[in-house]
Amino acid sequence: MAKTILLAHGSGGKLSHDLIENNLVPPFSNPILNKLDDSAIFELSGRLAFTTDSYVVSPIFFPGGDIGRLAVYGTVNDLAMCGATPFYLSISLIIEEGFPMEELKIIVNSIKEAAERAKVKIVTGDTKVVNRGSADKLFINSSGLGLISSGVNISGSNAHPGDKLILSGTIGDHGIAVMSQREGLKFSSSIESDCAPLHELVTEMLEVSQKIHCLRDPTRGGLATILNELAKQSNVGIWIEEDKIPITNPVRAACELLGFDPLYVANEGKLVAVVAPEDTEAVLNKIKQNQFGVNASIFGEVREEPKGKVIMKMTLGASRLVDMLTGELLPRIC
Repeated sequence: MAKTILLAHGSGGKLSHDLIENNLVPPFSNPILNKLDDSAIFELSGRLAFTTDSYVVSPIFFPGGDIGRLAVYGTVNDLAMCGATPFYLSISLIIEEGFPMEELKIIVNSIKEAAERAKVKIVTGDTKVVNRGSADKLFINSSGLGLISSGVNISGSNAHPGDKLILSGTIGDHGIAVMSQREGLKFSSSIESDCAPLHELVTEMLEVSQKIHCLRDPTRGGLATILNELAKQSNVGIWIEEDKIPITNPVRAACELLGFDPLYVANEGKLVAVVAPEDTEAVLNKIKQNQFGVNASIFGEVREEPKGKVIMKMTLGASRLVDMLTGELLPRIC
């Protein structure tokens, strides 16, 4: 067995089949995948949610996670933000020639463990190998399919004046964890990615309220960007309070050192919920009971004006406009 990925592993010939049958299929083994047909065939009845995403994070290993775990949880969370229960995923790998086989095994095992944790099946996929220098080690594309229960109607266009905003936990952890690994930065306190599956948390939230109007996970562009997206989609004003947004001291210190605004730093295990005011406390209490929501906070509300804008009340009392991210604060963060 070769110690690194060869171009021949992507040729469709014997090495390709050996790689797939020996390294990729066994960890994800299930009756649908094991048929090795060109398409996965299964049955689902009801309203479906379908999503796809690509992962190019650098470095591929970082404190608290790696590109494999990120691909599974990121796709699961995109489905959860529509109120869907995820069932099936596809995983496609684009591997650079020369990539160490041992590292590929680690990533594949991470994908396997993440899928088991999220209770989803990987039922189809693809593998391509590109010339050395044509990619950066490993890229992953993942697509996901989920089922939306009756009565659930969650969309970024559903925010209403009077709704409250809940943030499920501290912001900035993922972005700073990846950046510190990439740049070799050392901090007095360790900072790990918050990479986590959120669909079970969403299910628990829906058990106590059918008045969750919007859900969004603040990944690329951070909290500020997704709030601007929600304000524009719903044509409302969003008002938030700086001192109600939880940030750990190490992340706050790292952002000050690096000149970053934590509002724009990526997260991979947090969500924002826009909830009708009468159900806000019940949803908040349910979130706090989940391991991924112990630091949850009500941090803002929806108003009529200014339409399409986000305003933050500062700790010292003044208010400022929070605009959408311009440019690329942290490239290749997911």
